[in-house]
Amino acid sequence: MNYCYHLSPLGPLLLVGDASGLWKIGFPEGKGKVEPSADWVESTSGLETARQQLDEYFAGDRQVFDLKLKPQGTNFQLQVLAALQTIPFGNTASYAEVAEKIGRPKAVRAVGAANGRNPLPIVIPCHRVIGANGSLTGFGGGMAAKSYLLSLEGALPATTNRDLFEQANNTDS
Repeated sequence: MNYCYHLSPLGPLLLVGDASGLWKIGFPEGKGKVEPSADWVESTSGLETARQQLDEYFAGDRQVFDLKLKPQGTNFQLQVLAALQTIPFGNTASYAEVAEKIGRPKAVRAVGAANGRNPLPIVIPCHRVIGANGSLTGFGGGMAAKSYLLSLEGALPATTNRDLFEQANNTDS
C-alpha cells in the first residue's frame, strides 16, 4: 500500500492507495486524522490521479470525482457510502434522507455512524450530510473544514454562511 501527503486548503491530506484504487484519505487533525501504517510505502505511485482531481476540486474546476475507489466496511457501511456519492455537488442531504435512500428509514443513527467512518472523505462527500434542521453536524476533518467544503461547493445558504463559519470555528476541538 502506498501513501503520500498532499497539500490542500485543509492542510496536508494523507492519501492511501495503490494501482487498484484509493483506499483512504486522512485529515491533518480531528477524528479523521490518519497515521501511516508501518507496512505502507511512502510513494505517489497509484495516487497521481487522486492528487490531480483533488487539486481540480479545490480550485473549483471539478464537481465529480472519477477515481477507482476501494472503501472498506460492512455491507451496510458500503450502502451508505454509495448513497453519499449520489448527493450532487452543491447540495446537501439529511441523515434521514440518506437512510430513506438506502431503504432503511429507521436507521438514521446507523447512517450517521457509517457516515462518520467514511474512509474517503471529500471524494465520497460525507461533508454534504447535515442535520435535519439544516445545521452542520460532525465531520472527521473538523467543523471548519466541513464549512469550508460546503462553502466551496456553494451549498451553504448565503444568509447563514458567516454564522455557520463562525459556529464551526468556535466548536473545533
